[in-house]
Amino acid sequence: QVQLVESGGGLVQAGGSLRLSCAASGRTFTFRGVAMGWFRQAPGKEREFVVAISWNGGSTYYADSVKGRFTISRDNAKNTVYLQMNSLKPEDTAVYYCAASPPWYRDSDYTPRSRTEYYAWGQGTQVTVSS
Repeated sequence: QVQLVESGGGLVQAGGSLRLSCAASGRTFTFRGVAMGWFRQAPGKEREFVVAISWNGGSTYYADSVKGRFTISRDNAKNTVYLQMNSLKPEDTAVYYCAASPPWYRDSDYTPRSRTEYYAWGQGTQVTVSS
């Protein structure tokens, strides 16, 4: 089993920045062997893909809505994935979730983008951007 714990959310004014972290743990979980992703869910909306990073950090894929403003990174030594969010907009307001994929994509540059390609989820962290 794997546990994912997000942190770093909060209230920020439009144009501001936040950095989210997601720490992964689990007795049989190998962080460096899996792709990781961030999703978000605004009130009344479905959970949507934000960004994904391959198992070794060599490949990333961003949703168009955040491209150029958000940056994903990972530190396999710390079992942590990060989401740096700059130039935040009110429409970025949502609960942000990190997710882990199964180890099927190890040794590839694949970055899963569908919710069904992830099997473990964190509890989420609230990001609120005021106008």
